[in-house]
Amino acid sequence: MAKITIDGKTIEVENGTTVLNAARQLEVDIPTLCDHPELTPYGGCRLCLVEVEGARTLQPSCTLPVSDGMVVKTETEKIREARKFVLSMIFSERNHFCPYCQVSGGDCELQNSAYAEGMTHWPIQPNWHPYSVDASHPFIILDHNRCILCRRCVRACGELVGNFTLGFEERGADSTLVADLGLPLGESSCIGCGTCVQVCPTGTLIDRWSAYQGKETDVETTKTICLGCSVGCGIDVLTRDNRLVRIEGDWTATINHGLLCDVGRFLPMVEERERILTPMVKTDGKLKAATWDDALKVAAEMISKHKGNLDGVTSTRVSVEAMAQLRNLCEAFDAKSLLTTEDCQAVSAIYHQASSDQSALEGKVEDLLDADCYLTFGEDITKDHQVLSFFAKRRIPEGAQVIQITDKVSGFDNFATITLKVKEKSLADFLIDLKDLISGKSGDMALIAEKYSLDKDELQSTLDALQSSEKSVILFGSRFDFSNSDAVVSATRSLSQAANAKLITTKGNINSVGAAALGYEGAGKVQADLLLMVLADEDLTQCIEQKFEKAPKRVVFSSYVSPLTAGADVVFPVENWLEQDGHIINFDGHILEQHAALESAPEVYSNSNAIEKLASILNVKNNTDWKKELDKFTSPVKIA
Repeated sequence: MAKITIDGKTIEVENGTTVLNAARQLEVDIPTLCDHPELTPYGGCRLCLVEVEGARTLQPSCTLPVSDGMVVKTETEKIREARKFVLSMIFSERNHFCPYCQVSGGDCELQNSAYAEGMTHWPIQPNWHPYSVDASHPFIILDHNRCILCRRCVRACGELVGNFTLGFEERGADSTLVADLGLPLGESSCIGCGTCVQVCPTGTLIDRWSAYQGKETDVETTKTICLGCSVGCGIDVLTRDNRLVRIEGDWTATINHGLLCDVGRFLPMVEERERILTPMVKTDGKLKAATWDDALKVAAEMISKHKGNLDGVTSTRVSVEAMAQLRNLCEAFDAKSLLTTEDCQAVSAIYHQASSDQSALEGKVEDLLDADCYLTFGEDITKDHQVLSFFAKRRIPEGAQVIQITDKVSGFDNFATITLKVKEKSLADFLIDLKDLISGKSGDMALIAEKYSLDKDELQSTLDALQSSEKSVILFGSRFDFSNSDAVVSATRSLSQAANAKLITTKGNINSVGAAALGYEGAGKVQADLLLMVLADEDLTQCIEQKFEKAPKRVVFSSYVSPLTAGADVVFPVENWLEQDGHIINFDGHILEQHAALESAPEVYSNSNAIEKLASILNVKNNTDWKKELDKFTSPVKIA
């Protein structure tokens, strides 16, 4: 530990802590532009200069480690003059037309730093060299005129996301941010996660929708959970006048640590589906607007009439509370509880194995952060669970190996150390053979390689990597061939035990764990005459629509118009994910809390309230102890 005094305040911090971070702990503000708490210190902008007692010159606090007895000053005339000079040089290098910039007025760290030093004009005349604006990307606009060469975006793309798309060409003031080898951003290897946009301190990188839509000073921020996949990333939702302005990653979130993919950050901004704003009842073959009381009465009569010939169907995007309520209602009328998700069979198989094999629980997301070997199969996580792929990709420069088993094109193709092209139908057998190789039960490497048409050396390298790894993770997706799901899940568990690796299964969509824990099953062939469907705001695939549209009768709770609502007998309007409170359970068992960021229309209720109203008319007691219900099933992850 080292004791340091900053502006007369003393604190004891761990050795290796930078002066800047020590100052942050003391709540002493030291301005900086190139530094970001989630990135490795860079020391490029020199705005964070401080005076250190005994040092001949000013020191950059972001890269200077503390030493015991160090005395630091952050506000002296010498420091203020240095800051103004640094800012003056930055303003002179590019075309910073602050009054016309989309992030001017509270969001721009460069402008805020200048105002903090009392600067109201450019002390040094800019050279007015024109720089291009790249608008080729579907989500991001790159304006080189605003760039201050802080390299935050480049470092974030590499250190946090592991994609290494961004870089710089040329030198000094002529340095230019480039994607790949100078491609337009929209044609590059950029995956559209938007991390670069979030860390950019100026208006260089912006998203297409939030520009000129409101500043940090006049928007409301709500912390909630993304429902785009089973990871359950923490997000900050920025709203203004009950309108979505922007979505950012929550740097304090324990699951994603601030990272987001395009599904969580950008796709909600382009939602164009038609909302349902009033209950509707089919009359004379057509849906017509109705009151909640009338619609509930019709639905209750239909459910009572079809007792024993009814299936309850839910989207995994609803809260655990709503799922428990629907299941309780279904039990009262001898109905099965089904899921809409196409991968629910995989989740069910994982739960079935957990109940029959009381082996160690699966790993947590934290196990991905510092693993040295990743074995992935079952899906392309660079597409379906992107944030998990970020954790693996960014470890590669530090020596971590990524081994993928797939016979399809994958986003890992340019990153994986080894790719074993095993056909999906042979996956279970191959995993057992690989387990036998690791455990020493089989020594015929050549025979196994020939059996699956693999390169012997690559198979040997896979074996060496798993056996030499100090902390390996098997990342098993849930988009595999469902016809052989039990065998694949069993083989995966056996392999993880033989390799002494942490096993993590992505388990499909958000809240699939909660649904499986509550006893929901995969929707096979639907035979009931009446479906009670809680679709919420799920964007239904054509496969799901075809599976359920043949039911003679449907009562549907939905946020948006769809073919399933168009042919329903009763439709109830419910909140979408940005309007609802509740809890969800992510892929590794974390119970995460949702908070409403937007207010719903007057006639639009939450899924829980809507189900509760229907249950009340049917004289079914509401089940509020959903946590107790979860304890009835053996789970492959610790739910907490």
